[in-house]
Amino acid sequence: MTDTLSPLSVSDWDPTLGAIAEDMGGMPINVHKLMAHNPALLKAWWSFRNHSVQGGTLGPRLGELVILRVGIQLAAWYEWGSHVDRSLRCGLSLDEINRVLQRDVSTVWAKDEAALLEAVDELVEDHALSRAMRLRLAEHFSVEQILDIIAIHGMYVILGCMIRSWGLELDDAVNARIEEHTTPESFAAAATAFHAR
Repeated sequence: MTDTLSPLSVSDWDPTLGAIAEDMGGMPINVHKLMAHNPALLKAWWSFRNHSVQGGTLGPRLGELVILRVGIQLAAWYEWGSHVDRSLRCGLSLDEINRVLQRDVSTVWAKDEAALLEAVDELVEDHALSRAMRLRLAEHFSVEQILDIIAIHGMYVILGCMIRSWGLELDDAVNARIEEHTTPESFAAAATAFHAR
């Protein structure tokens, strides 16, 4: 039933998903297990996922900034927690990660990264980049990179909607790695402040 949907144990996955389970070392995370209820979707999504999670032409750092900003925009704790973990591993500092939680980025980020974060805000809130934002982004990013900003944001909006629809729990292993840096309670307070305007 769709009123409750839990992550599907790998032992119950459709056999056609074997390559994806193997790609994750036999231990896919909960969001993959949730999507496994629709094997065709998970298979079609996987290449896009691999492109997006590496940041595409943006590279890991900027890609993670896009994903973190989507996470706070959607108030999606699972997405935020998972990508605090990934962001720390790709070189972002905890201070930088926490600055993504601030609505005003103009004074605390370099011009290119401020534009990137504000572009994500426009995409989530307006579902488009304004002409002014496109021109601003063009000062720092190639056409390929701008397309990746839009695409990666979209990938994680999809995931955030799935996560929030079924209240997906953060994976225990991820939670253990980040619990000293962030908690559901501190994130919820930050999300409330972010959206209070």
